[in-house]
Amino acid sequence: MISIMLKTNNFKFLICLSVFFLSAFTHPYYLGVTDLVYNVKEKNLQGSVKLFTNDLEGALKKAHNNTIDLINVKNKEAVTIILSDYLKKHFELKVNDKKTSYKLIGFEREEESVLMYIEFEKTETPKEVDVDNTLLYDHLKEQINIVEIEVNNSKKSLKCTNPEKSFKFQFLDQ
Repeated sequence: MISIMLKTNNFKFLICLSVFFLSAFTHPYYLGVTDLVYNVKEKNLQGSVKLFTNDLEGALKKAHNNTIDLINVKNKEAVTIILSDYLKKHFELKVNDKKTSYKLIGFEREEESVLMYIEFEKTETPKEVDVDNTLLYDHLKEQINIVEIEVNNSKKSLKCTNPEKSFKFQFLDQ
């Protein structure tokens, strides 16, 4: 009986020790995802930018020297302006070698993230899309940004890790 208890206690000890060491070496990930689709009917790119709420709040705090609460938003209009300014400073797009402007049309919380909806000005069907994306780079050295673009059912995605910031997508077959 004592032998079984010792084996059981050793097993529990090994499990606890394993959990401790595994948790000690885990590292949080910092990921942003931008998803864009070319709307043939509207002749523009539309999509979303998804960032973790606490990371975005940290970046906005650095940028504005003020705490911006994205969980309990008191003034949605003011926060929309702040988010729009941040996006425009850190996310630029060229379609067919022309800088393309966009607007933030809204945002919402989704679990632990903020989902921001963006809509670009009208443009010809993209053959080439250049993206400069430094979202959260000024706040997190380990930030990874993924951009996925769909044009006429052709999906392409690229990943950049801070300090890389430039993406180039080609849709020459369109």
